[in-house]
Parts: sequence; C-alpha cells; structure tokens
Amino acid sequence: METKQRRIRLNAALRDLASSESLNYKKLIQPLFIVEGLNEREKMDSLPDVFRDTERSVLKQVESDLKAGVTHFILFLVPELKSNTELPKSFYERAISSLKKEFPESFLWIDTCMCSLTTHGHCGLLHKDGSIDNPSSVKHLSEIALAYALSGADGIAPSDMMDGRVASHRRILDTNGFSQVPVMSYSTKFKSNFYGPFRAAADSAPGHGDRSSYQIDVRNREDSILSSIRDQEEGADFLMVKPGMTSIDLIGPIREKTGLPTGAYQVSGEFASIHYLAQNGFCDFDSALRETWQIFSRAGSAYLITYAARRGKEIFQ
Repeated sequence: METKQRRIRLNAALRDLASSESLNYKKLIQPLFIVEGLNEREKMDSLPDVFRDTERSVLKQVESDLKAGVTHFILFLVPELKSNTELPKSFYERAISSLKKEFPESFLWIDTCMCSLTTHGHCGLLHKDGSIDNPSSVKHLSEIALAYALSGADGIAPSDMMDGRVASHRRILDTNGFSQVPVMSYSTKFKSNFYGPFRAAADSAPGHGDRSSYQIDVRNREDSILSSIRDQEEGADFLMVKPGMTSIDLIGPIREKTGLPTGAYQVSGEFASIHYLAQNGFCDFDSALRETWQIFSRAGSAYLITYAARRGKEIFQ
C-alpha cells in the first residue's frame, strides 16, 4: 500500500521535472540496464560509468546515484530468454519491485518497448512477411505497460513509435486504477545512426531490416512536430525528442504547440562521441558535457535523459 509521504515525494519529483526553470541536476534522468542472467556487471567501453547491471549490482548503483542527487531513473530490462509473445514476468517483477522496495524515494520510469524482448529486435510484433503489425503491437505493448505498473513502476515511457500506443496505454492504466502513473512519451523519435552503443547495452539491434517504417525520417520536420501533438492529444503527460542534439530545433516548437513539458534524450551515440573526443585529448569531458546541457537548457528542454545524470550535481556546480 502506497504511503501518503511517498506519494508526496514522488509528486515533488514530477513537479521538478515539469517546472519551467532551467535544467539542473533534479531534471536529469539516469538510464539503467538490468540484464537477466548476468553473473557480474559489465562495463560499457563506449559509455563511461555506465554498466549492464545484474539484479543485485543495480541496487548498489541506485544507492550510489541517490546519494549523488539523482531522483529519476529510466529502466531498460533485458531478459535472458527472448520471446515474441510471452513476457519475462518473473524477471521484470523482481527487478522493478526490488528497486521500489529498497528505494521507495526513487522515481522509476520503465521504457516500454519490445526491441529487447523479441527474437527479431524490432519494437513491435511482426506479420509473417516481416512488416510491423501495428494494432497487435499496441495491444501487447499496453499489456506490458500495465504489467510494469502492477510491479511498481512510477511512470511509463513508451519508445516504440507505434501509432496510437499512448491512448491505449492511458486507457489500460486508467481502467486498472493507475491514473496517477504518468506517461512520458518518446513522441518525436527519429530513425538515427546515433543509437549504436545503446543497442549493444540493451541487446536490441533489429535482426533484419531497419526501423524506417515506424520511426520518423530526419528530413520530415512537419511530421516530427505532428507526432508530438498526436501524443499530447492521446493523453501523454511528458513529451520527448530523440536524438537530443540533432532535434534541438524542435523542442521549443513542440512545447509551444502542446503546452506540455518537452524534454530530450541525449542518446548513446551523442554521449559516446564526447567520451571519445575527451579520450583522445580533443576536449575536456565534463566541460563539453556541461556545454551540451547548457544548449539543451537554452533550447527549452524541460528535462534530459543522459547517461551522466549521476554526475549532474557535480557538473552543474
């Protein structure tokens, strides 16, 4: 049973995320990867201070992150066995519930997609010819969203880009008593070359083809804005552009047209590029990272998903 004190803390965390003040460490969201079946955490060479965690090591990581000032986390679940129809129920129930039991003060968003769950690596269910089955995908993804909420997720973050998924998620959450669970939609998500290190971390690269049939073409400005407007109309609470730096021109217009807090995802390729520049002596890592955050703030980003959120309090000083 949720305590009143816990709900007050979580509501305060949401208000921090939605406020119109400039970016600060309270507005940063730290990604976490939990990989079922790992014996020990794995270092990511392309992403400094980022790991593929075990179900036990992630508890120590979150404890450290909370002490460093992180409030919001976005969790990516990577099951040991993949299935195109069955959910890894025991895995995600353990992962989510253990984190919330150990750290009730944390705000835990769960990325809601199928790319890490399926054998084919696509973000939805497929027809026999390999094309996306949008209606079946939306139904299954909404069942996943509800399952995550039942396990203790504080927020749902659909990243699949299936048409109509936000309305479907909102409906199933509200119908089952989770109207307080917000939806942070990857509302303007482009097909991009900058996702590589993430796909390695989440074991989510498509086994065939690409995602051009459901992710947005980078050349299409009008559709990129309309995509966020549609998600706002379907009931999203927070909107997002991805990749962050290459979508910087869209944050302000989307926020103005929808009236919703609009954030950005500083994706793995963007983050890794700063790391490799610094590693080869071409920049100072913290200084370059701070510069990008200042640009996101200048562009009007209400919040930021970044792999360095755990260093945010120190870097913002």
